[in-house]
Amino acid sequence: MKAHTHETQSTITPERALEFLKEGNQRFVNNLKANRDLLEQVNATREGQWPFAVVLSCIDSRTSAELIFDQGLGDIFSIRIAGNFVNQDILGSMEFGCNVAGSKLVVVLGHTKCGALKGGLDAAQIEGLGMDNLNHLINHFDPIIKEVIEDGEERSSANSSLLERLNHQNVKSAIDDIRKQSSTLRKLEQDGKIKIVGANYDVETGVVTWL
Repeated sequence: MKAHTHETQSTITPERALEFLKEGNQRFVNNLKANRDLLEQVNATREGQWPFAVVLSCIDSRTSAELIFDQGLGDIFSIRIAGNFVNQDILGSMEFGCNVAGSKLVVVLGHTKCGALKGGLDAAQIEGLGMDNLNHLINHFDPIIKEVIEDGEERSSANSSLLERLNHQNVKSAIDDIRKQSSTLRKLEQDGKIKIVGANYDVETGVVTWL
């Protein structure tokens, strides 16, 4: 499988870009990697890059987008932050990926058993550890937790139902933030030039479910 070129990227629709990722995850789950010469792709992309998708995922070591979607060098922009949420710098990276570099798809990828979301649920205990920057990060999830937690429900990472509802809502919240906070990406989507979609990766099976 060759690296994408400007010509191949220009022919990819947002719908086809999504199919590329779906097909790649199916290969990953079936342990049938596409045949790639990565050193050849290094050579092919030395003058430039033409990725077809931007994937925002968690830093979790089990969720490398290139691996779980079976993609090669130059195929996707991979943005990673604990808890896969957006901020201004991440939005700027997405705008570059789509409006400058020509990517056709933005994926917000959550995953099961997310440690960052567990930290958000257990914020009281985490804050006691005295890590100021980590505390800042996990407090990002507090408004989303308040959206999904039910009256009288235990707020704890041990509450697996709450954790998974939070995971899904966090992906949806990130997508809402992209559309609200980036007029560039919102217009590209409205004009049909990109798609913005959410997905969830199961760390036990390797399967990506599209939300």
